[in-house]
Amino acid sequence: MLNKSGHSPARPAGAVERSSLFSPFTLRGVTFRNRIGVSPMCQYSAVDGMAGPWHLTHLASRAVGGAGLVVTEAAAVVSQGRISPADLGLWSDAHRDALRPVAAAITDAGAVPGIQLAHAGRKGSTQIPWIGRDAVAEGGWAVPAPSALPFNRRSALTYTMGAEEIARTIIAFAEAARRAADAGFRFIECHFAHGYLVHQFLSPLTNLRDDAFGGGLEGRSRLALEIVRAVRAAIPAEIPLSVRLSCVDWVEGGWTLDDSITLARHLGEEGVDIVDCSSGALVPGAAPPDGPAVQRDFARAIRERAGLPTAAVGGITGAREADALIESGGADMVLIARAMLRDPYWALHAAEALGVEAAWPLPYKRAVT
Repeated sequence: MLNKSGHSPARPAGAVERSSLFSPFTLRGVTFRNRIGVSPMCQYSAVDGMAGPWHLTHLASRAVGGAGLVVTEAAAVVSQGRISPADLGLWSDAHRDALRPVAAAITDAGAVPGIQLAHAGRKGSTQIPWIGRDAVAEGGWAVPAPSALPFNRRSALTYTMGAEEIARTIIAFAEAARRAADAGFRFIECHFAHGYLVHQFLSPLTNLRDDAFGGGLEGRSRLALEIVRAVRAAIPAEIPLSVRLSCVDWVEGGWTLDDSITLARHLGEEGVDIVDCSSGALVPGAAPPDGPAVQRDFARAIRERAGLPTAAVGGITGAREADALIESGGADMVLIARAMLRDPYWALHAAEALGVEAAWPLPYKRAVT
């Protein structure tokens, strides 16, 4: 890129000769233009689960901003699986059709469109954050869980899921994944973290069942594996499948990193291509003790010990730290959340900080040359 005098600008102090962060990355039949992903972030702006203009603007702007992957917020696979009444959903073909222009806009801007499929379990029927975190009063619903243990004293009425509802939930994940592929999404993530339904089944702190979906690690992992098996069968072979895990519960007697590594190996056998490594949020106050940067160690451990690609997430704000994480083999992708809310052009600015030519969209080039 030339400056106004016609000369190449000086490289920034500390610029790199090459950038791992801006190297292409391929999973199955999908190639990402770089290793930067926009992490799923709830917007609490849907009506009856439908995507609208806000979702298109929010997500497409991050694709225009240079990210390689843009993932929607958690989309509930059933209406009862929403965190709040304003959450995105994908439980009908109408929801699929509302998401088509979102996927198309992300694709047109050069990024891979991704979607996260979820069920909130006992954390559902909750007010949107700027109203409060109490259970929804008018229009709320009872929430299913592996065991009838409310998240906290303000939670909605919680009940134990029966075998038939578990079976329907597995089917709902598969049907939502099929709709996502039909809508044009080329990266599917199942949300098994942050204290939502599948995480509740995984952890011995919240799963007190004595049937085939409870007990030891094998039983508690069964729902996760059956969902992945069903989702993988429902989507084209060339579409990568991701799973977000809370790699540890941060509570004594809870889910551990060793559990995550064991589960990740089984997930890989069922067709999962990458593990999105987060942690905590199963019970109130359960969060990383030393800040979110510790989650990067989980991404490295699962990558090395389970043999699967990983994505690191949590507190990654700087271009050089993200580049070093990829360069060192700590993860295959970085997922940026709050920093992307503050700066939709984070990826383009990261390229400039690293001395890599930033791929600004042609309509914007006159503002940056």
